[in-house]
Amino acid sequence: MYKTSVRSYRFAYFLITVFLLIYGIILARDFLYPITFGGLLAYLLYPFANFLEKKGIPRIFAILICVIFSIAIFAGITVLIVRRVNVFADNLPELYEKANTNIKLLEETIKRSIGISHSATDSYINSRLLDIKPKSGELFSATTGTIFAIGMQPVYIFLFLYYRTKFAYFILKIAGRENRGTTVKVLKEISTVATRYMLGVTTVVILIAILNTLGYLSIGIEYPLLLGVVAACFSFIPYFGTLIGGSIAVLFTLLTQDSPVYAMRLAVFAFAIHFIENNILSPNIVGSNIRINPFFIIVGLIFGAMVWGVPGMLVTIPFLAMFKIVIKNVPGLQAYSFLLGTRGTRRHALTVENIKNYWKSRRRKK
Repeated sequence: MYKTSVRSYRFAYFLITVFLLIYGIILARDFLYPITFGGLLAYLLYPFANFLEKKGIPRIFAILICVIFSIAIFAGITVLIVRRVNVFADNLPELYEKANTNIKLLEETIKRSIGISHSATDSYINSRLLDIKPKSGELFSATTGTIFAIGMQPVYIFLFLYYRTKFAYFILKIAGRENRGTTVKVLKEISTVATRYMLGVTTVVILIAILNTLGYLSIGIEYPLLLGVVAACFSFIPYFGTLIGGSIAVLFTLLTQDSPVYAMRLAVFAFAIHFIENNILSPNIVGSNIRINPFFIIVGLIFGAMVWGVPGMLVTIPFLAMFKIVIKNVPGLQAYSFLLGTRGTRRHALTVENIKNYWKSRRRKK
């Protein structure tokens, strides 16, 4: 009876600690997520900084070169997008008229098909638009916070890369001398997985941006480069990103094009891109590095969205991979690592290796 009470108290304390930790993470959202992004971006630049250091360049200059080079790339992409946005803004009145006309046609179609009056649909649409319209104070606060978070990224990246050895020694001191070997192994695995994940997901986004731009251009919609890049940026969110980006492009096309045929073609193309990204690109470029069960990826994305919104969805997967590495090396927790991983189901996945094995087996049967 006494042992049961002790276990119950321990479980209750554990739950209280978890809830308090989650609540604290939610409260400190605006402080924590820029630092988190800085750490992940530092992993992205780590191979280049480490390469320069091995060539004899002092660490501080190697990191500065990497940070300045990444800022130049980001600035170039930003200028390219801003130019496209300026062209878009110049044509905004015309696009607004097209969208207004298409909405009226949609209202007439609904009226004929379902029997809902024009005034009812117009009132509903206007009420929805008023609901999603942000207040000026909230918009200013969000914009200022985002600009500050982006502006702090070079600082966080530099500090994480410069003090990376100090952070590692700090963790080793906490772990103790008896756990030194295991801790070094865990740190190396985390560094490898995080670096490969960041490189992999960036590669996937670049490929999808190219595919989107070429596809939108062939379909014949307006602003293919702008829409293609914007839709591809959502691919940083696994599983749902391509659907969200594709839906935005489809909605824009439906409202601004003269015929709904373009939107239908774009919807088919977006579905094809979603299939390619989830079943070919991500499993072979990103998935081989993180090896997380898709079920827990989806649950983690939902939890990340509940805690931090979109930033939470962006950082969930790499931190799940890091957590899996830690529990894999902790005695008694290996079963949870197995549950999070893909072992036992990888032979059913659509990977290059499995496709090769399939064709080899077919040839042997012939």
